Amino acid sequence: MKLNRGVLAVLLASASVAVAAPALAQDKPAAAAPERKFNISSQARKEIVALQEAVNANNTAAIPAAIAAAKAKAKTNDDKYVVGQLELKAAVASKNDAAVAAAIESVLASGVVDSAQSIDLYNNLGSLRSNAKQYDQAAAAYENALKLDANNVNAMIMLGEVRNSQGRPADAVALFQKAIGARVAAGQKPEELWYKRAVALAYKAKSPAAVTLSRDWVKAYPTPKNWRDTIVIYQTNSQLEDSALIDSMRLAHAAGALSGENDYYRFANALMLKGYPGEAKAVLEQGFAAKAIDKSKATFSQMYASATTKSQGDRASLAASASTAKAGGDAKKVMVIADAYYGYGDYAQAADLYRAALGKAGADKDLVNLRLGMALARSGDKAGATAALNAAGGAQAEVAKLWLTYLSTKA
Repeated sequence: MKLNRGVLAVLLASASVAVAAPALAQDKPAAAAPERKFNISSQARKEIVALQEAVNANNTAAIPAAIAAAKAKAKTNDDKYVVGQLELKAAVASKNDAAVAAAIESVLASGVVDSAQSIDLYNNLGSLRSNAKQYDQAAAAYENALKLDANNVNAMIMLGEVRNSQGRPADAVALFQKAIGARVAAGQKPEELWYKRAVALAYKAKSPAAVTLSRDWVKAYPTPKNWRDTIVIYQTNSQLEDSALIDSMRLAHAAGALSGENDYYRFANALMLKGYPGEAKAVLEQGFAAKAIDKSKATFSQMYASATTKSQGDRASLAASASTAKAGGDAKKVMVIADAYYGYGDYAQAADLYRAALGKAGADKDLVNLRLGMALARSGDKAGATAALNAAGGAQAEVAKLWLTYLSTKA
């Protein structure tokens, strides 16, 4: 974790210790009045001036003893703050992180630092302790920052990293979620890195939160690659049947997120197994055209030949089959024809048949509403698609949420 040296520079500049004895002060031009004047006690003045001189001269041999002497004499909060500030200046100059951490603690312990500056110092202290693998001390520093500002997202994120290092991934994920939520509540867009890190932590921990977080991520940053990662996370975290795999792969297709041989093979093979050769043929042709898959490879050439053979005459026969199915009372027969129309890209006709299936015996209403929502989404009916997808519950709820996320990214 990175130390914010800018914060330390501001601290060092804010009180450039105007504590020299009057005789020393007369030897220099008058400086601009500091925003805060420190009242150094007479008992500690001599030792603090000696420390100031050693620090300003970068007299590294004399500084440790001067710090000890000044601390021994410092009684008031102002005394302690100025000694801590000089200690910090020396530590920063020496590039000694352990000394910087100790000096920050001295400054904070003085009780003089205001709330805003204390938050920054606690965050810096947390970074130093974390870099030193002192995770309990780092966590305490970030928790102190959050006591002063419960919505300090930097402290949340850094504490999340510490919790992960402590072997507490669930707490780490919760802190990232809290930071993301705080940014959203403030009307600001969270950094993509936060989403990625939260998803990675949740995925590694095999947490169900990985699916929710990945949806939030792709909603905020809807790139094809992010869509692919989100869909893969959903598929990995779910026990999918072929139909559910197809519905999520159809989403990958809609989002332009199919990538590489594995994606095209899994999708086309699932379509063939479920009896949608026309759609499988179209998917393979898209992969060939994009040069994502090699038609000369036996795996794809054989699948394409089979899809071509099985789909011959299929499209032309659908109209008659649709009329017969709609006139009957079996929802499953209507669904088969509706799914075929969807596969050929005739989303309006597919939607009409899905609606018909809803009113027939044996209808799996969750699945029918999911497919209806998908067809309406592809046809551009955002309102209708949203209503249908929201009605898809049960085993279809999670993939429906993915499609709803996709809809939310469309104008």
